[in-house]
Amino acid sequence: MSRLPSSVSTTNSLDGIMAKVRHDFPALQQSVHGKPLVYLDNAASTQKPQSVIDTISHYYAFDYANVHRGIHYLSERATRAYEDAREKVRNFIGASTSREVIFVRGTTEAINLVAQSYGRMHLTEGDEIVITEMEHHSNIVPWQLLCEQIKATLKVIPVNDTGELILEAYERLLGPRTRLVALTHVSNALGTINPVKQIIAMAHAHDARVLLDGAQAAAHIPIDVQDLNCDFYAFSGHKLYGPTGIGALYGKAELLEAMPPYQGGGEMIREVTFEKTTYADIPQKFEAGTPHIVGAIGLGTAVDYLSSIGLMNIGQHEQELLSYATETIGDLPGLRIIGTSPHKTGILSFDLRGIHPHDISTVLDHEGVAVRAGHHCAMPLMGRFGVSATTRASLSVYNNRSDIDTLKGALDKARAFFSL
Repeated sequence: MSRLPSSVSTTNSLDGIMAKVRHDFPALQQSVHGKPLVYLDNAASTQKPQSVIDTISHYYAFDYANVHRGIHYLSERATRAYEDAREKVRNFIGASTSREVIFVRGTTEAINLVAQSYGRMHLTEGDEIVITEMEHHSNIVPWQLLCEQIKATLKVIPVNDTGELILEAYERLLGPRTRLVALTHVSNALGTINPVKQIIAMAHAHDARVLLDGAQAAAHIPIDVQDLNCDFYAFSGHKLYGPTGIGALYGKAELLEAMPPYQGGGEMIREVTFEKTTYADIPQKFEAGTPHIVGAIGLGTAVDYLSSIGLMNIGQHEQELLSYATETIGDLPGLRIIGTSPHKTGILSFDLRGIHPHDISTVLDHEGVAVRAGHHCAMPLMGRFGVSATTRASLSVYNNRSDIDTLKGALDKARAFFSL
């Protein structure tokens, strides 16, 4: 059960589309502390359109059953919706077959799956894994754990003052022991869009595999895993207007087929005896137990929603809004924007001299403005820029200039409150 945004059928104007899209999100129609909600915490998690909410409700009300195992009508219908969602994800990221799409709880589980399956199988003592200085903890800690387990070495690509990777340093890090490069497609703390196609080609020239953390990219820029030629791609549903607890891992079929299971249990088996177990084909081999069925179906509807608007339209809207926001708050006395690459998505991380980000966030909250304050699960990156935390305003398809004006007014109140 899916309802496309009313905007798509009523206007071809980008501004008109985005203005009407806002009405597809029930959460945005409420007030916080007596003020209209301005939601600018989209890099953490996005609000949900009515179509996704309706899909989830409809499944639980009318289609609820377990998938794959039943031969009754409801099970067949649930299975069809679940596998249709996999096909939608395949098309969304440009995979060659739905067999290459593994449903997981989110980006974090996807990365851990690759680390503990592909990594444990193919890396040995003395091998090297390359990550970057801008990684989310979810793309640091799994590789640290793997390095401890097999005595491999973790190497880090540095970031320059604008928040971009230093590719000359990356080239120097690549060598005969490089086995895997894992990096974010878009930085969650800076918004930087990394030149991943070039980075992948450089890694492949050294026979290294590449995993991309696409958690911050999937809702903002078109993805084509075949064009990128990445070996693995991971993203989370809740950051692209879908449910929590669901995400997807793309892997090249030949790699997934050769990898051992990540978890054992029902669904991922072909035959079990007490002497030996043989495993199902991909993708089921990596989906042990009852899956998050409604999460996958809801993710499929979120993909439908984004596709109906068009990621190119969304990207253009967010870029225009980012330029306006950068200009609007960038000249505030004492405010420093951290992450100034010309190639970035709608993320504004900033430090306001004399006010802790948590205090800024509290004042903004009382003005109805939701932002994120903290290290954004990127503590090494915060250290690189000499701060312990930043305030982060992150944009989405439903934000507009009025939201930025409200943010600016709330920041002025914060400065006045702390007598800056």
